[in-house]
Amino acid sequence: MHTAAATTIMSTDAAFEFEHGGQLELSRLLQLSSTLLPVGAYSYSQGLEWAIESGQVKDMNTAARWIGDVIAIYLCRFELPVLQRMRAAWDADDTESLRYWNNFYCAARDTAEARAETLQMGYSMVRLLDGLEIDAGAVKTLSCFEPVSFPLAYACAASVWKIPTRSSLHAYVWSWAENQVSAAMKAIPLGQLAGQRTLLEIGSKIPVAVNRACELRDDELSNFAPGLSIAGSRHETQYSRLFRS
Repeated sequence: MHTAAATTIMSTDAAFEFEHGGQLELSRLLQLSSTLLPVGAYSYSQGLEWAIESGQVKDMNTAARWIGDVIAIYLCRFELPVLQRMRAAWDADDTESLRYWNNFYCAARDTAEARAETLQMGYSMVRLLDGLEIDAGAVKTLSCFEPVSFPLAYACAASVWKIPTRSSLHAYVWSWAENQVSAAMKAIPLGQLAGQRTLLEIGSKIPVAVNRACELRDDELSNFAPGLSIAGSRHETQYSRLFRS
């Protein structure tokens, strides 16, 4: 009887530790995707501001279509698969793979503003992780890269905090989409209800995008998104701007 009771207590303790670990990962995931993360994401629209200026995006429906298309055409086929590979390389302590995918990603940022954006956010993320003292070894490795893209630094944090890969990809897209909707609310402008309805619609597309991204082979990756590239290029000379890209 004593043995059975002890076994029950041990099982309960093990379940508690498992649940506690999962809750900690969730806390870290929410922190990583929070708008309070001091990396400057809020100051970029990634061409959306020009799409609004040109009249392509003018209301809730067109904003949702633009943001959803960028997820399906660009993030799903390029940024998320690269992020997934960076995460795998961090987990395996594979510096050469990290260098390859970081250079691959930086080279594919096809406008001056897009490249400047990822490098500024990457730099800010390195400083943040160093200040949080999450893992001195990982931060030292991260600091050795030149330049540091934001996905490289993000994948480092997700690996150190042991956040499940697909969850970290999901949070990455969500954070990006939230900033896009925030930009649309300021520049169109949209009301708060319209913004939340847009997020509701876009959020339903994120799991599909993440699953598709994780299935792509290396030779299937593509950053070909002409509309996005044109918007980013035109934004560089846009006369009146709220955002840095």
